[in-house]
Amino acid sequence: MITLKNIVLRRGTKVVLDRASVTINPGEKVGLVGRNGAGKSSLFALLNGNLHEDGGDVSIPSQWRMAQVAQDMPETEQSATDFVIEGDTVLLAAQQEVAAAEASDDGMRMAHAYTALYDAGAHDAPARAQALILGLGFHVDELTQPVNSFSGGWRMRLQLARALMCPSDLLLLDEPTNHLDLDALVWLEAWLKRYTGTLVMISHDREFLDAITNVTLHIDNAKLVRYGGNYSTFEDMRAEQMLLQQATLAKQQEKIAHLQKFIDRFKAKASKAKQAQSRVKALERMEKIAPVLADAEFTFEFKEPLNLPNPMLSLLGADIGYPPAEDAAPGTPPTVIVRGINRSVHAGQRIGILGANGQGKSTLVKTIARDLAPIAGDLTEGKGLNIGYFAQQELDVLRPEDTPLEHMIRLAKEVIAAGRSGYVAGKEQDLRNFLGTFNFSGDMVKQPVGTMSGGEKARLVLCMIVWQRPNLLLLDEPTNHLDLSTREALSVALNEFEGTVMLVSHDRALLRSVCDEFWLVADGAVGPYDGDLDDYQRYLLDEARRAREAASASRRQVDA
Repeated sequence: MITLKNIVLRRGTKVVLDRASVTINPGEKVGLVGRNGAGKSSLFALLNGNLHEDGGDVSIPSQWRMAQVAQDMPETEQSATDFVIEGDTVLLAAQQEVAAAEASDDGMRMAHAYTALYDAGAHDAPARAQALILGLGFHVDELTQPVNSFSGGWRMRLQLARALMCPSDLLLLDEPTNHLDLDALVWLEAWLKRYTGTLVMISHDREFLDAITNVTLHIDNAKLVRYGGNYSTFEDMRAEQMLLQQATLAKQQEKIAHLQKFIDRFKAKASKAKQAQSRVKALERMEKIAPVLADAEFTFEFKEPLNLPNPMLSLLGADIGYPPAEDAAPGTPPTVIVRGINRSVHAGQRIGILGANGQGKSTLVKTIARDLAPIAGDLTEGKGLNIGYFAQQELDVLRPEDTPLEHMIRLAKEVIAAGRSGYVAGKEQDLRNFLGTFNFSGDMVKQPVGTMSGGEKARLVLCMIVWQRPNLLLLDEPTNHLDLSTREALSVALNEFEGTVMLVSHDRALLRSVCDEFWLVADGAVGPYDGDLDDYQRYLLDEARRAREAASASRRQVDA
């Protein structure tokens, strides 16, 4: 077992852990939670030996093998398969021993080395590595491509596959879902459920934590507090504890009253039965976790849209995809991803966009967001459509040298120059005040964005979207850099939003609480998906199994 006793851990002048103690038993799957900056990554560094305690004792069984995801971006011409195989340290050591034994010309040593190589699984190592790679969203034709040919996010998936390839007794995972789509996340969840070692994981994905963990370790006020159960169990127990603390009671009651006001207002519109069903369910959960939301770092809300065109937009016979590359030969046709889309988006809809990796979800979103033009057919926008677009790469297009205040000033000028009605020029102090509602206060409004964390950048993008008063929110993986409390705040804000929401996300808790209908992008088409998210998870696992079977068949043909 892992034992931490009276641990004192400092980072600079900050005391991260102060006489903290906890025990983790073999085979337990532990979710490590706490506010940003509470010390989760520091505790990981203590467990993997990169940091040493300033006081107290850390005990980890010496014979335990540890695996974790390397944080460096791999630079190698190795194939994806060979790179992942090298993550199996036992196999690597066995291969090195075989080479040394052969060089020594010692028959007995060679016999032992070959036996160890077989026991290490050399015969099926390529199959095991490729199953991991395919499960994490790669295509069969990418198995032999060099690691350097992939983008940063895909290379990090290969690092994750490499960590899973390593035989381990202790597996440390820090935000393993950050670079994953929902199909890869569902596969990883199933894999981790089967993992027999001890798992310690940091994640801001509620359903992922709930599905896998059976212990929750909370870093709170420099102490380690252990809770039996998954994240939802922890949340319920924590809420009960907070309700007993008189110091937070007034703030909790204020939040509950705010939520109740919205519940009452929404129930008055309950004639929209389909929308009401999912939203009231979400609100019931919001009311239950009001104490936890009261303890959140901040909450926010979307302003009432200035108008609500209906329909918001229509796609008629639309083919979508990508134009030829700039250096393509003359006459090169565009690449069509999805054909013949006939869909309309109406005021008040809450649409979750589903689809396995590579089927065209992001292409659809980029087309609606005007980043791509339809290759054929028509996209008609309602009069007064105002899209608030959160793109996966949105954090990359923020200007790193500019401050939050400079971003807001430039946005205000652009909106006014575009002649959008309903906006005031916005004095600098007004923009400062608005930034303050998103926790950008004091010197932070003049801090270069490039020096900020991913969560702070995501908060700035949300701030800029809210200020524009959109009537259609188009959100492509908005939670990638948000912690659990900020995700809850986003869920509340989206459920209070009076306009239309279109959402792509691997955060199933957000999809469940916000969306009351789904579109499926699959096999070159877009259509309604009649099942629920549980049905969709089964569909994704079936798709992943078919991909693995296709890869196995392909390997057999090559071997033959």
